[in-house]
Amino acid sequence: MTALEPRSHASTTGSGAVRTGGFRSVVHDYVALTKPRIIELLLVTTFPVMFLAERGFPPAWLVAATLVGGTLSASSANTLNCYLDRDIDKVMHRTSNRPLVTGAITPRAALVFGIVLGALSVVWLGLLVNWLSAALSLGAIVLYVGFYTMLLKRRTSQNIVWGGVAGCMPVLIGWSAVTNKVEWPAVVLFLVVFFWTPPHYWPLSMRFKEDYAAAHVPMLPVVAKDLAVARQVVLYTWATVAASLALVPVASMGWLYLVVAVVSGALFLVEAHRLLSRARASADAKALRAMRLFHYSISYLTLLFLGVAIDPLLHLSL
Repeated sequence: MTALEPRSHASTTGSGAVRTGGFRSVVHDYVALTKPRIIELLLVTTFPVMFLAERGFPPAWLVAATLVGGTLSASSANTLNCYLDRDIDKVMHRTSNRPLVTGAITPRAALVFGIVLGALSVVWLGLLVNWLSAALSLGAIVLYVGFYTMLLKRRTSQNIVWGGVAGCMPVLIGWSAVTNKVEWPAVVLFLVVFFWTPPHYWPLSMRFKEDYAAAHVPMLPVVAKDLAVARQVVLYTWATVAASLALVPVASMGWLYLVVAVVSGALFLVEAHRLLSRARASADAKALRAMRLFHYSISYLTLLFLGVAIDPLLHLSL
């Protein structure tokens, strides 16, 4: 799972030497390594699931501990991703100002920072939440860093499909934090995020496919025509909406969630089909307006999981 990140303000001199900055500048650079916008999306799926698992308000300390642990875990994975992809980031215009590219942070420092964050996340969740959540957190880091970044990203156009499993893990972490187990409602929500990831990420890849092509990263929009990508986006969007509706019988959801899922899902489908229509009508990348779907996909996920959180609190039985 990803989001369009603000570009770092770190910079270098013409000779490549790093411009020195104060403490705030250093903190800013390390925070940039963690990709805060992506972490926001991950927490959007963690927090609401805890309300559904509890069927009410979970203890505040448990929510806080889980969110802190999840933030540390995601920060670790994102930092290690930046470390491994620094050669790609240097080529791509969208990522060319990241701290490892500009030299604001050294590769060794980033590697140590990422490993320490990962270790802290596991210990934190294990001691303050439970060891199942800690294990799932570690699994998420391994999947994102090892499975997606190292194995899939540079080798297959389906990288984001299977690599996206890492972005689904916060759902399981949130559920297990409350119940100390993984149950069917959590699995259904896992599938929602899994199917949602391609129609979220591929429009972004369509917008920046020249960047990915220059970096020799075989994202689907790089190796396939826009029309073929748009068809895949539509299929995955239908699968996302179907999975969201499957939660109704599995978790005994009420009218509030059902209305949110139907309305937001219908809009998601409309935007996906509009992208397909534009892909049929034009070969011009600008005319595709792919980022329209990218931005709505974030709103969709936020609205859906807001419904997940509120439905148990204001439950209106079907």
